[in-house]
Amino acid sequence: MSLTRHYSPLDRVLMRLDHALASSVAGIAAAQRPNPASELEEAEMDVSQRRHAAGLMRINHTGEVCAQALYVGQAAVARDPATRTHLEHAAQEEADHLAWCHERLIELGARPSLFNPFWYAASYTLGAVAGWRGDGWNLGFVVETERQVEAHLDEHLETLPPQDARSRAILALMKDDEVRHADNAQAAGARVLPEPIPSAMRLMSRVMKTVAYRI
Repeated sequence: MSLTRHYSPLDRVLMRLDHALASSVAGIAAAQRPNPASELEEAEMDVSQRRHAAGLMRINHTGEVCAQALYVGQAAVARDPATRTHLEHAAQEEADHLAWCHERLIELGARPSLFNPFWYAASYTLGAVAGWRGDGWNLGFVVETERQVEAHLDEHLETLPPQDARSRAILALMKDDEVRHADNAQAAGARVLPEPIPSAMRLMSRVMKTVAYRI
């Protein structure tokens, strides 16, 4: 006898609403992997260094809120089961990132961005629109998103306070995951997004980073 559970459309709506609230309002997720910073010592930082580290980790936390929304929105309308599975697996690894960034914010005495619900809604809409265009475009958004995230993680790894090993360990593993997500999507048949889509995504990311660093 099959134990597979079939969800009604209402069940799915409620599950997505619960996911949105957990990701954007509570700002937390359940990590399946251990925090890569768990065995590292907390470093001594002055007020300005701690504030800067918190600003960077708030950006990364908001970025993971956006990633959750983007992948869930894309998976909701994906036509090919293999593409949907790929997106759901990537979303779970991004949930690890969200949990780790949230833990680090708490350690730094900071809070998530107040605008996370807005960014979640915007990213979910973008993901759903990408998904409606077809799976090649869906995967193309994954590649472009992850390449842009990889670039800003490189920037953050360079500008973190040198002694902040805990934040650095989290961002380094996040970067490895983002590179792998992009490579897997490329191998699965991602299409190259035409301009002005990548530029518009970079502009949206720049606005998000500016806002999230402070608020």
